[in-house]
Amino acid sequence: MTLLAVVLPLIWLAWLALIDWVPMPPLNDLTPDNRRSRLLAAVINYPFPLLVSGGVALGETWSLIAAAALCCLTLAGHLLSWWLPYFGLGSASQREVYERDYARTLKILPAEGHDVVPDVQHLVVGALTLAMLATTLTVTLSP
Repeated sequence: MTLLAVVLPLIWLAWLALIDWVPMPPLNDLTPDNRRSRLLAAVINYPFPLLVSGGVALGETWSLIAAAALCCLTLAGHLLSWWLPYFGLGSASQREVYERDYARTLKILPAEGHDVVPDVQHLVVGALTLAMLATTLTVTLSP
């Protein structure tokens, strides 16, 4: 389980880097207009999985707790960015970013009545985030 908890954050990071920088329409919509926002998101998001993976690999109590806390923050960020807006609790700026960067990406969830709809690329991010949290907590809480 420890190996999986070390590797999953790296898979999460690889997926994020892939969808952020490799054009794969309609999975993603990489235009020169959103390059700056993608760079900012990378600077913010990319350190998290590296720290989680490193914390689990180190295997110390404090590093495992820190890794679990970072997983929780990552999940909170995903929920705030995608799921709260999907259920109508988004801000005008979130709707603006969605329209600019994600309105033309592939979606499988119902869009009717929703200003922001998590696309396939972010559904995968969410699933990987949950898996990363579950494996990290399992290693952290195991004797």
